[in-house]
Amino acid sequence: MNEAKEALRNIEQNYKLFLQQQFTFIGALQHTRENAHDMIRPVASISQVQSYMDHHCNNSTDRRILSMFLNICNDLSKLCHKLETVHPGNNTTNGILERCKMLLSHSNDLSAIRAKYPHDVVNHLSCDEAKNHYGGVVSLIPIVLDCMKEWVAHTEKLPRHALYNVSGGSAVSEKRAPQDAPARAAISQTPHSVHLEAQTSTSNKDNVQVQGSEHVQKKNLNDTENHSGKPKGPWKPPGRHA
Repeated sequence: MNEAKEALRNIEQNYKLFLQQQFTFIGALQHTRENAHDMIRPVASISQVQSYMDHHCNNSTDRRILSMFLNICNDLSKLCHKLETVHPGNNTTNGILERCKMLLSHSNDLSAIRAKYPHDVVNHLSCDEAKNHYGGVVSLIPIVLDCMKEWVAHTEKLPRHALYNVSGGSAVSEKRAPQDAPARAAISQTPHSVHLEAQTSTSNKDNVQVQGSEHVQKKNLNDTENHSGKPKGPWKPPGRHA
């Protein structure tokens, strides 16, 4: 999960650099569209931008900025597929990823999408450019980034045991197992020690009872002899007394 979040931050940094060059990007699209004699239809898909760069790009500046756009889209697509391996998903997170994958499909029609506040990429275009030519293509990356950040926010609210590492194993369960081992060992040993204590206590109690019983038996025997009328001292034969 941390690895995926770090990848998302790196893409955001690259996009900030790209955003500073939006006018250069629009200029490159304008030049390549002119070279392709394709000035009527809007720039409506990633594959269209790829075609402009591959076949109608005449200078390094235009090629660099178009390549930067395509690379960010490619990185987003890879991250989208990686996020599917980080978490098994629920209806909400799976729906977000499906939307990302649809938007990043090279043949998907982007002409109708628009990035809204706080994004201002559309506001930097003229009314004609925004409505008829570039409003969709400049909105693609910020919309997908928002979707991926939304995915992260939903995923972090889910129970920790539901998170999985990239290999599919339960990272939290594996980490917790060694910590629980001492507690399990203490629990398993406690009954045995208690049992020994109980045995010792019972044995001591029995010894006390036996000793007490012997004492009572001896006392009773002495009392019986005293009440029989016989003298307590040694026996002497009858005779005359002086």
